[in-house]
Amino acid sequence: MKSLRESGDTLRRFDVAYYAASTDAPEKNSRFAESLNADFPILSDPDGKVAEAYGVRMPLIGTASRWTFYIGKDGRILEIDKNVKAATHGETVAKRLAELGVPLHGDR
Repeated sequence: MKSLRESGDTLRRFDVAYYAASTDAPEKNSRFAESLNADFPILSDPDGKVAEAYGVRMPLIGTASRWTFYIGKDGRILEIDKNVKAATHGETVAKRLAELGVPLHGDR
């Protein structure tokens, strides 16, 4: 989360919406976002139904794997990064968006 916040200026240059999702309750995610000064939304999936649908729910512990889904404007999944490294993930996402040809704002 910190890496995404720290890379926010770069990520916002791309014509994308980005956010995090968690199986924690909304109140817990809100406190967490505030503690990090997150400049992107953290969505809550406390019953794990969305995590289950995306195949990231870890049933034995009830949380979700840290995966990043790159979803095109048409709603199709372009790629799934299953090897998220928290410390550098913001940079990784920006690099991958460029490699996927995601336009910058105003580059249409």
